[in-house]
Amino acid sequence: MRSSKLRLAGFILVFLGVNLKMTSQEKQSDELVILSYNIHHANPPSASDLINIDTIAAILKKSKADIVGLQEIDVFTKRSGKNLDMAKELAAKAGFEYWYFSKSIDFQGGGYGTAILSKFPISDTLTKKLPNPKNAEPRTLSLAKIHIKKDLVITIANTHLDYTDASNNFAQVSALREVLSEEPEPIFVTGDFNVMPNSASMKYLFEAFTSSCIEDCEFTSSAQNPDSTIDYILFKGNKVEVLKHEVLKETYASDHFPVKARFVIEN
Repeated sequence: MRSSKLRLAGFILVFLGVNLKMTSQEKQSDELVILSYNIHHANPPSASDLINIDTIAAILKKSKADIVGLQEIDVFTKRSGKNLDMAKELAAKAGFEYWYFSKSIDFQGGGYGTAILSKFPISDTLTKKLPNPKNAEPRTLSLAKIHIKKDLVITIANTHLDYTDASNNFAQVSALREVLSEEPEPIFVTGDFNVMPNSASMKYLFEAFTSSCIEDCEFTSSAQNPDSTIDYILFKGNKVEVLKHEVLKETYASDHFPVKARFVIEN
């Protein structure tokens, strides 16, 4: 009898040990919320002379995003305010301790481009000029390393691509893919790509990256008359999984909807 009890006790301990090990393994993951948003330089389309930083900041805060890729950012420009650093101000108002502004062009005495906001430390920031064979508005790709925790660093890239010419857009997508092929995974890409999912540009990108929207992607533009899916969150990494993809129906603040995705990253 005693031997049977000992065997039973041993079985229970082994079972508990396996369960504890599985539980420990299951907990070795991190959730991450990423947002991509073309903010139309914080100018609501229905109010041509208004710069409404507070509304954009409120949307960012409400989204509970950990990392945000913003497009159409003004810094010290005449139209938005010669003393306004839009990236810095949005980061402060929305609760992001870290930010990086990437200038695409000189504009009205300041700069115009994209920004990355993060609740986690940022390092290794870089702006890459993208090809512009058709001599349209210059475009850039911004990159940064985000330190989620000691043993988890991700690569984040943010961009806003040409809408005027398909071949120009494809040249920029090709350069983006080449640049990011040299970056460590996991990689996340936010941006206004200005092309639909069935375009040559996106088909080429989908060969290397996965979209947070798997199928039946909702329209992201315009916010006032939605008819196009052109804003994306892409990722690359075999330890990354999409938990949820959303298009936030914010119709006032910009001419684009914000795109939000929740990911889990296994360690």
